[in-house]
Amino acid sequence: MNKSTYEAELERTGQLIYTTVGTSMRPFIRSQEDLVVIQRRPDTRYGKWDAVLYRRDSGQYVLHRIVKVGPQGYTMCGDNRANLEHGIRDDQILGVLTAVIRKGQRIDVNTETYRRKIRLWVALYPLRAVILKIRGLLFRLWKKRKENA
Repeated sequence: MNKSTYEAELERTGQLIYTTVGTSMRPFIRSQEDLVVIQRRPDTRYGKWDAVLYRRDSGQYVLHRIVKVGPQGYTMCGDNRANLEHGIRDDQILGVLTAVIRKGQRIDVNTETYRRKIRLWVALYPLRAVILKIRGLLFRLWKKRKENA
């Protein structure tokens, strides 16, 4: 599906099913393996831990999780990222993740079990941020060592 048709498909059918590209939502969404099901944006505000599809002011489409809800916007973060993105507005959000399809099995993201995993993962953000930074540093050192060998 062409990126420019995301809004049109959501308007036409109320949902969008596609495969993601990138690793920012691992381990809950696997790039180019899982299908994600996005439902059209409701008229209500979104809540903490919802994964939403939004469009940055640059035009880039992003699927990230809400980690904080503020009066003027949301703070987002990918499940596999350490950087927070502040100031995402309601008008930028196109829809909310309702399911992940992995190996033909539909995983409902609104079950209590799934939501518990997400809450734990988000609660571990400070530790996760440190782990991801250390992992990145080790990878860069390994790569530099390999280039110099």
